[in-house]
Amino acid sequence: MLSTDLLRTYVNSFNATDDELCVQHIPNSATYYFLAANIPLFECPDPDIERTYYFRWWTYRKHFKETPDGFVITEFLPDVPWAGKYNAIGCAAGHHFYEGRWLRDQRYLDDYAVFWLRKGGAIRTYSFWIADALWGRHLARPNAAFLIDLLDDLIANYRGWERERLYKDGMFWQYDGNDGGEVSIGGHGRRPTINSYMYGDANAISRMAWLAGRLGVSSEYANKAARLKALVLEKLWDPDARFFKTLPREEDMPKGDAPKLVDVRELYGYTPWYFHLPDPGYAEAWAQLMDPKGFYAPFGPTTAEQRHPGFKVSYEGHECQWNGPSWPYATSITLRAMANVLRDHEQDTIDRDDYFDILSIYTRSHKLVREDGTTVPWIDENLDPFTGEWLARTLLRRRGQGPEERGKDYNHSEYCDLVITGPVGLVPRDDDVVEVDPLLPEGMWDWFCLDRVPYHDRSLTIVWDRTGEKYGLGTGLRVLADGVAVAHSERLERVTGRL
Repeated sequence: MLSTDLLRTYVNSFNATDDELCVQHIPNSATYYFLAANIPLFECPDPDIERTYYFRWWTYRKHFKETPDGFVITEFLPDVPWAGKYNAIGCAAGHHFYEGRWLRDQRYLDDYAVFWLRKGGAIRTYSFWIADALWGRHLARPNAAFLIDLLDDLIANYRGWERERLYKDGMFWQYDGNDGGEVSIGGHGRRPTINSYMYGDANAISRMAWLAGRLGVSSEYANKAARLKALVLEKLWDPDARFFKTLPREEDMPKGDAPKLVDVRELYGYTPWYFHLPDPGYAEAWAQLMDPKGFYAPFGPTTAEQRHPGFKVSYEGHECQWNGPSWPYATSITLRAMANVLRDHEQDTIDRDDYFDILSIYTRSHKLVREDGTTVPWIDENLDPFTGEWLARTLLRRRGQGPEERGKDYNHSEYCDLVITGPVGLVPRDDDVVEVDPLLPEGMWDWFCLDRVPYHDRSLTIVWDRTGEKYGLGTGLRVLADGVAVAHSERLERVTGRL
């Protein structure tokens, strides 16, 4: 349906304004050819979303690094001292797998998975939902043999977490900085993040063990997930604040004080929905996302509720503070969690208009105004949620700290996968049914097309054409597999079809 002409135009424009300081496996000069061979093509009437979709693929490929142990995917382009082998960091690696599952050539992610599990990746330095991420890739690009081969490694990693971070009450705890949340108001303890990640990994290991015919292991990890879910709902849910919060350990409390939930709502409280953990009845928490006294901001969402006395956006101290600034890492988790709420539960707290609003805010944050006044597409570390200024970049430049352009093209979040599974609505699943459930509000776009989507060894095209005049296929929403229609509706609504 779509040619690569639009892709070429975007790549040429991104290359023309780029200061290519760090070159890894795919230089700017080869980017068009790589992306033309690998990514789903996309067009829509929203120029910001369309441009950002291609921009994020353009930045993502910058992070492919060829090593003696195969390919890894980096988070920072320049070397940073807190990274592990080959400058790899596990904190956002789950995002890397979800984003990269739509590339036609999957050898990069194959190597990357093996690196973390067998080639010296520091897999438990940071919280990391690797089993869930590999299962998420499998839903889009099935490879049961690969998962079965890695199953014992994933089990060993889970047991490592149990040895190192399992608290006496059966929950997991983590330092906020190792949870990707430095200087958070809630601090260390039994956080919604690490416990949700481990719930997701336990479920994924259970499903992989079922594929392998190891039914005892499958049952064991299903039970682990069920127990952890019950503990999250029992211990981390604040019924008064209507929110999931951090519960400190006894060791982190003043002597004689019993642990109690922290007094702050933090954006990480939405993480359980990323993994479909909460039952119906918890969706009231999402009212805070759209509340300007909660997390809502022009370049948000903020990482802590704005009504809290500890909320701040500081241009002093540590450049990575999760006590107010907006972080694309957390926004990515929130948007996927939000999509799951809209699809999983009947509720009247948030709707698709709210979802598209948050996605649009996230999209608009992808820019930098340079000293000469020009505006260029950009992704960096953290943002002032009220102005859109990239905070860590500003602080580091003021201090003259290196490495140079540390946060430029920062690979710590998702975007392309969110577009594919959100407004376009492809919902990966483990059977031969293709499901498309667009999260676009009614009347928002008259048309869009996502083309050449590798899915279950087929090539999908998803087309919405309200009038039928844009693409000439007729009116409505259509899904084609290898050019053959498999699902259709006159309306922009959930459709399914057999592959």
